[in-house]
Order: sequence, then structure tokens, then C-alpha cells
Amino acid sequence: MKYFSLVWAQLFRSRTRTLLTLLSVVAAFLLFGMLDSVRVAFSSGGSVEGANRLVTASRLSITQSLPIRLEAQIRQVSGVRDVTYGMWFGGIYQDPKNFFPNFSVAPNYFDVYRELQIDPAQLQDWQQTRTGAIVGETLAKQFGWKVGDTIPLQATIFPRGGSNDWPLELKGIYRSKDRALAANEERQLMMNWKYFDESNDYIKNQVSWYTVTLDNPDQSSRVAQAIDAISANSDHETKTQTESAFQQAFVKQFADIGMIVTSIMGAVFFTLLLLTGNTMAQAVRERIPELATLKTLGFKDSTVLTLVMVESVLLIGLGGLLGMGLAALILPAISPKSMGMLPPHVPTPTWLVGIVLIVVIGIVVGLLPALRAKRLKIVDALAGR
Repeated sequence: MKYFSLVWAQLFRSRTRTLLTLLSVVAAFLLFGMLDSVRVAFSSGGSVEGANRLVTASRLSITQSLPIRLEAQIRQVSGVRDVTYGMWFGGIYQDPKNFFPNFSVAPNYFDVYRELQIDPAQLQDWQQTRTGAIVGETLAKQFGWKVGDTIPLQATIFPRGGSNDWPLELKGIYRSKDRALAANEERQLMMNWKYFDESNDYIKNQVSWYTVTLDNPDQSSRVAQAIDAISANSDHETKTQTESAFQQAFVKQFADIGMIVTSIMGAVFFTLLLLTGNTMAQAVRERIPELATLKTLGFKDSTVLTLVMVESVLLIGLGGLLGMGLAALILPAISPKSMGMLPPHVPTPTWLVGIVLIVVIGIVVGLLPALRAKRLKIVDALAGR
């Protein structure tokens, strides 16, 4: 654009005002980039196409358990390589603030979750110890646990013999192959499902979920449908989905992530519209004599309107792209520490929505000041009216 230098000069005519407005836009789009990334992450993962590991849980709610007899039936489905299972325990260690995921699992759990590495001797010791437990390396370091220690877990849901005490013997410590996910994957404790099933006072022969590995990821959709057909029209209907979709469903039991993010960003962008709109209106009002001079020199009304609109979009564009860029830099750094709540990068849909918002907000903010500049009469402007 041959008038770009003119637009740039006008944009930074009042540097303090422009920089403060830019900072507001950067903050708004930084917040948008991070929150919308979470929204996109929680709204994706519904398709099982191409997945090589699926999770089968209750169709009604992930808090509903499934009968253990389903394991044998799932293994008979064509295309299933292996099946393991787990039951949420929900115990606490010393203080409720010391929260970490803990559950009872099948003996072959680490055969399915091969990304979790553990010494074979420790694994065998755990499998042969009724009250044994295995924890992640990060969790062990946090509490100073060593193999052979007793972990006095306290039940919050399932008492044992009328007591909430569940002392467990630490038999192994595992670590994650992917160090970027270690902060999340290594903050877990697993006990033997058989010990839990025999000892708890309330529930027997039940599991929370089954994890299924496949011979061919291309058949994941067919296998998922076949697994769900086993329990169709029963009192324990299932829903088979990807692991990411299963984790999202767990969080959605507590909050509607999409609605929360949309509400927050609606308020942020409404405030941003008022702020930047006032900035552009003030900038045009201060330049009325200059705009009249441009018209005197032969600039058409449409050209003056375009100059003001480009200035508005440029202001929002600079701040918006800087904010989105900061979000793209920050997310990879904090995602491993978020226990899976934050995605590792800004997804493409968020970038696309962000660019659309930049253009739309820039146009909306600059429209009224631009129309005023277009309708400006040279005589009235130079006369100070």
C-alpha cells in the first residue's frame, strides 16, 4: 500500500496512548490464545479414527462402574490386541491438598501403557504383593518415597473393614518415556485391583474403565462400535472413545469448559471494543484539520476512509498477533506442569479464529471514526467547526 508510511506515522502520533492500547490488545489476545486452546482441546478428540488405544467406560457417566466380566467379552472382539482395566480409588495422602490420581489396576496395566517404564523385577514384585503399590518418579521425589516404604493412603470413597486406612507397600517406581509429559504421567499411584476388590466394603467385581489396544488403528471405529454393541440395551451400556476424549469427559463432569471460556472472552473483547473504539475516535478527532488538509490536496473521501480503517485494523493486528505469539511461546512451557489441562501448543482453529477476530474487531472499531472522516467537510474542519 503506497500510503502505508502515512498510516504508520498517524498510528504512532501519540506513542504513549498507542502503546498502552497495544498492551491492552496484547493482553486480550494472549488470554484468548491460551483459553481458546483449552476450549479446542476439550471439544476435539471425539473421533476414534486412527486411534491405536481406546478407552471403554459407562455411557451414562464416568462415575458409573462396569462389570469385570466385560473384559473377557472385549478380548473376543476381532481386532483387539490387549485389554487392561482400572478402578478409580480417590484416596488422599496426609492432607487433601496433596492430591494426585490413584487407582487400582489390572496386573497387565504396564503391558498396555508401554510408555511407562519400570524395572521388570519391581513390576513382578508388585504383581506378587497383595498390598503393593507403584508410583511415578515425580510423585516419589515430591514426597521422598523409596521402594520398601509404606504409604498410608486414606480412603475418601471406599472404606476397608470399617476403616479409611489403606496402608500400601511401595514396590516400584516408574518413569515416562516422554519427558515432556513426565510432570503429568509420573504423578500417579497404582495399587492391585484384586486387593481393592476383595478389601473394600461397598463394591465388588466392578471397574471404572477398560483400555483397549488394537491390532490395526485403521479398524478403530469398527472395533469401538463392536465393543459398545456388547452392552447395548443393558443396564451398563458403554461408550468407547479415544483417551483424550475420555479425559475431557472426566473434566466436563465438573465444569462446562466451552461455556466458561466463551463467557470470559466475551467480557474481555467487549471491554476491548470500548477501549480501542475510544482510542480511534479520539485519534481521528485530534486530526480533523489534518484530514481536511488531505482532502484539500486531492485525497478522495473513500481514500480517507480507507486510511482510517487500515490504521484501526493495523492497531488491532499488531497487538493481536503479538498476543497470540506470546500464547504460542508460553503454552509449551507450562503445559507439562498442568496435569493435562493445557494443550502443548496453540491449535490451528484458535489461530484462525484469532485472525478473524483481529479483522472483525479492527473493522468495527474503525468504522464510525472512518465514516466521520469521510463525511468531513473541508470548510467546517479548517474553520474549527
